[in-house]
Amino acid sequence: MVLFKNLSIRQIVSYTTILVWLVQMAIMFSLWFFFDLDVSLSWLFLIAAGTFAIFYFTIAYILEQLIFRKVKLIYKFISHTKANPDKSKLKSLPTLSIDNVSEDVVDWAERKEEELEAMKSLETYRKNFVGNISHELKTPLFSIQGYLHTLLDGAIYDEEINVDYVRRAAKNAQRLGNIVDDLEKINKLEDESFVIEKMSFSVRDLAKEIVGDLKKMAEKKEINIKFKEGAALTSMVWADKEAIRQVLSNLIVNAIKYGSQNGDVTLSFYEVESKILIEVSDSGIGIEEKHLKHLFDRFYRVKSSRSRAEGGSGLGLSIVKHTLEAHGEKIFVRSTPDVGTTFGFTLPKSK
Repeated sequence: MVLFKNLSIRQIVSYTTILVWLVQMAIMFSLWFFFDLDVSLSWLFLIAAGTFAIFYFTIAYILEQLIFRKVKLIYKFISHTKANPDKSKLKSLPTLSIDNVSEDVVDWAERKEEELEAMKSLETYRKNFVGNISHELKTPLFSIQGYLHTLLDGAIYDEEINVDYVRRAAKNAQRLGNIVDDLEKINKLEDESFVIEKMSFSVRDLAKEIVGDLKKMAEKKEINIKFKEGAALTSMVWADKEAIRQVLSNLIVNAIKYGSQNGDVTLSFYEVESKILIEVSDSGIGIEEKHLKHLFDRFYRVKSSRSRAEGGSGLGLSIVKHTLEAHGEKIFVRSTPDVGTTFGFTLPKSK
C-alpha cells in the first residue's frame, strides 16, 4: 500500500496501461498458442506494441480529462482560499498525487469547520457584548434622567431632597465616565501600536504600597490582608510598573469586595524558573466552574445584582487580562464555591 500511496497521474496511467496490456497479451498469446492461429510471432509483437500505445493514450485521456482535471479544479479552489497565495501559481499547479490532493481537501475542510465555529463563537460574543454594554449604560443613564426630571418637576425647590438627588445623579454620571474610561483602556491595550514602558521593580514592594492604599477599605469590611509566609521575595520583575499596579489593585479590590467578612486576603509570590508567580487569594463566596471561562469577558458578572451593588464598571478583570497579554503573560483563576478564589499571573524576572 505504501508503494501506491503517492503516485502521480503519469505513474497511474503507466501502471494501469501495463496491467491492461499484460492481460490483453496473455489472452492473445493463449489464443495463438492453443488454437494455432495463422499469425506470425513478429506480427503479434507488432500488434502488442500498437495496442500498448493505444491503451496508454486512451487511459491517459480518460484519467486526465474526465477525472484528474476535475480534481485539480477542486484543488485550485482550495489553494486559492489559502493565506493569500500568488495568483500566478494558480495557473500552473504542480503534478500531485491523488492522495496529496485528498489530504489537502480534508485539511481544508477541517480548517473551514474550525473557522466557522470560531465565527459562530465571535458572533455569540458580539451579541452578548452589545446586550451587556447596553444594559450597563442604561442603568446609570436612566437613574440620572430620573433624578434630573424629578428635580425639574419641582423637587429642586425641596431642600430635603434636591442636594441628595444631585449627588446621586453625579454618582451615576461618574459611573458612566468610569465605563467609558475603562473601554478606552481596553481598546488601547488591544491596539498593536500600544507600547508598554517596562522597568525593573520589586513587585512585592509595589503590592505593599497598594495594600496600604486599600487598608481602610479592608478594615471597613473587617478583612485582613496578609502576605503568605515564606514569600519574602527579593527578585525584581521586568514590566510596566503602573500597568501592574492597576492589575494588582483590581485583583485585591475584588478580593476585598467578594471576600467573607472577618476573612483573609492573601498575597503570595513564588520564583518559577525565569518568572515570578504572583497570586491573590480570598476566603470568600467562590465562583462556580461554569462561570470561570467567562470571568474575563467584558461586563460579565457572576451575580449581577451583587456585583453592581459593589460598584465598578464590570471591566476590571477584562483590563487585567488585556494588560497581562500586552506583557506576553496570562492570568489564571481557580475557585471553590464557599471556600474562596485565587487569581494568579506571572511576570519575567529582571535580568
